[in-house]
Amino acid sequence: MSAVDQGAPGAERTLGQLVASATAEMSALVHDEIALAKVEIRQDVKRAGIGGAAIAIAGVFALFSLPVLSFAAAYGIHNLGLGLAWSFLIVGVAFLLLAGLLALLAVRKFKKVKPPEKSIASVKQTAALVGTVKPHPRSVSDKAVGVARSSS
Repeated sequence: MSAVDQGAPGAERTLGQLVASATAEMSALVHDEIALAKVEIRQDVKRAGIGGAAIAIAGVFALFSLPVLSFAAAYGIHNLGLGLAWSFLIVGVAFLLLAGLLALLAVRKFKKVKPPEKSIASVKQTAALVGTVKPHPRSVSDKAVGVARSSS
């Protein structure tokens, strides 16, 4: 048997082996790209979740606690000697400031969410590399064209 048949080191591989190897490597590359994208997106989803939770908490404070605490605080201020209308105005402004601070926190967290830059760069690099690969020119006979068309 020859060195090609025995699979010795340095021996040339057949076209089928080359195609199988290229397919396996391309599949592994795609799987690695997907894994990288998942990691980056998972981090951004966590940041967006924290920002969403902060805005939700701000909404809950503004919606449920505002009426009850407003009345309690306004009547407490009124008991100190200030007019009732002024007491309610002071309490309302205080709750709006609290909601504004929580909204600012949410905006800061949302601004930290970024696209998966490493995955995008890696895919662009892979696409550029694959785009430079050109097939070997071959003469095409009528029989080969007929076979190719009938199988598609």
